[in-house]
Amino acid sequence: MIHNPIIPGFNPDPCICRKGGDFYIAVSSFEWFPGIPIYHSRDMKNWELYSHALQDAQNPDLKKLPSAKGIWAPCLTYCGDEDLFYVVYGVMNSMNARYFDVDNYLITAKDLKGPWSEPVYLHSTGFDASLFHDDDGRKYVVALEWETRTEYEKPGPIIIMEYDPKEKKVLGMPERFWRGGTDRGCIEAPHLTKHGDYYYIMCAEGGTGYYHSVTMGRSKNIWGPYEPDPCNPILTSCPGEVNERGDWDHLKPRYYNPDSRLQKSGHASYVELPNGEVWMVHLASRPFVPELRCTLGRETAIQRMKWTEDGWLRMENGGNLAEEFVRPSTLPETFMPQLPARDDFDSAKLHIGYYAPRIDPETFVDLTSRPAGTV
Repeated sequence: MIHNPIIPGFNPDPCICRKGGDFYIAVSSFEWFPGIPIYHSRDMKNWELYSHALQDAQNPDLKKLPSAKGIWAPCLTYCGDEDLFYVVYGVMNSMNARYFDVDNYLITAKDLKGPWSEPVYLHSTGFDASLFHDDDGRKYVVALEWETRTEYEKPGPIIIMEYDPKEKKVLGMPERFWRGGTDRGCIEAPHLTKHGDYYYIMCAEGGTGYYHSVTMGRSKNIWGPYEPDPCNPILTSCPGEVNERGDWDHLKPRYYNPDSRLQKSGHASYVELPNGEVWMVHLASRPFVPELRCTLGRETAIQRMKWTEDGWLRMENGGNLAEEFVRPSTLPETFMPQLPARDDFDSAKLHIGYYAPRIDPETFVDLTSRPAGTV
């Protein structure tokens, strides 16, 4: 069995993609460097820390940013026609009062270990931007539109813009096209995909806390209108439905569900395999009780999914409560290198699992002046 979380510890906002028989997950890194960890697997069960998308500590410059700001919600996609990986990410500069100051960028690479292109500025409309590659070669950026006006719902609707990869810029003005599939409120984390004749919008709703969830809508026109999934939310830790559009507090501890081992389940993306399997990754947390404090932060979990005959995405077991144990893939199990439990620092370079707040740890670490084992 697969035991969730598959990537424990501080690994939030997972976005999954596939190139052939290799699967990759990118996660948020906030003010920590190197930025945007990318994990690799060939069986959905065993994952290795493979690379980082942001490898230049000066671009973006995180030194000016306070805690919990920085790199939010990366979107990792692969375009087979170009044999090119794309990463869209936001740099959250501040969250003062009602104003969220975020800049969204796009980078590309042939190899996930780099080199990566120079960042292309997209817009500063809102956070959680992501990229969709359509069958006809056109590309679209979707994002949350942050609403600052007091009399309007926050965070705001989901917007869409076309992206021109040749000119390296978005085209036209953003269009609002989705306001959520439930009344949980706090809609965010949009991902646009296509299956069959439909375009699907997948979002998180309810805030990133204990009322978090995954919802979907679909349309035959990419610009909409989109119809909500009649069974929304399709995944959550708290199945009960309450209208929370008027409360944009993200935590909502009153919705803690003692029947769920995985709390705060939401912010998801999915991948389809050639063998017909469908897998969705999502963030989750495991709080201490009764304090409801998540010492390990938000982690990455995975669920088996399936398409229904009428074209909706569902958990394989037919429910919507995030599962701690999941039936493994039919793919051959492939073990991946793991970070060592002990490090004697006997190498001339730090291994891939070390991070520092806002600066490159290589800039203040010396592994050569004193050989390992000396004092």
